[in-house]
Amino acid sequence: MESAFWDRVVAEGHKVPVDRSLTDLTTELTTMLGDPDPHRRDALAFEVLATWVAEGVYDHLLEGLGDGMASGLLVGIGQRDTDTVFRRSFSALVLAQCLGRDNEQHLLPPDTVLRWGDRLAGWLVREQDLRGFVEGKGWAHAIAHGADALGALAGSEAVGRLELTVLLDVIADRLLLDSDQRFLHGEDDRLAMATLEVLRRDLLGMEVLEPWVARLSGAARFDVDSPGDPYRVAGDVRAYLRALYLQLSLAPRPPAVRADLLLVLIEQLRLVDPYLRS
Repeated sequence: MESAFWDRVVAEGHKVPVDRSLTDLTTELTTMLGDPDPHRRDALAFEVLATWVAEGVYDHLLEGLGDGMASGLLVGIGQRDTDTVFRRSFSALVLAQCLGRDNEQHLLPPDTVLRWGDRLAGWLVREQDLRGFVEGKGWAHAIAHGADALGALAGSEAVGRLELTVLLDVIADRLLLDSDQRFLHGEDDRLAMATLEVLRRDLLGMEVLEPWVARLSGAARFDVDSPGDPYRVAGDVRAYLRALYLQLSLAPRPPAVRADLLLVLIEQLRLVDPYLRS
């Protein structure tokens, strides 16, 4: 279907067209999530799907929609610098909308939420295409969109203390992966935002958080005299720890552990950054 059809849908307030089935419309929108044209992908497909989810259009079909998005996370998995990243990345972003809707309306069985969580976690640590903004094609931003989905997942009542601990480990695993692609488009901030959603559940104490921070800070240290780029992994981890410190300091609705965790972050940041010790 031509973009003009969906342009009219958006212009008319995202009303659901009555001349086609919702199933057919959803199938087309899902395909458009992988379109390299940023207008079709982001301004049309994602905007329409996100609006319809928020307005309850999919309330009776939310599990099916989310399952489709979870499947989209595997399209072209392992590829780098190809257009398949758009389908994976925007599937994660729509899945975040589905999770957010369920957090508000409690529409899904817990097993469904946990199944999506398993798929999200597995995809995020396997994603190889770390591009942020792609010239001529707009946002790929897979890690940022994955972080948004993890943040929405953390807000689910289906997710308990054990699962929240796993989410922190997934974030750490992603940050600690060796890659020649650095985070350049705010991915550290988005991962920190997801972490804050985990912390806001107030289910994890310092006995979990302190060793988790120490694991990250250990990778943020480097020897400037060593061969190779010392910032290859350490740079992203440092940026993330700083982002987490800043968000924990300034964000509304602080978690109960804020004061204690800030002290740990300050200590670890001073250990990894000599400029903070002078």
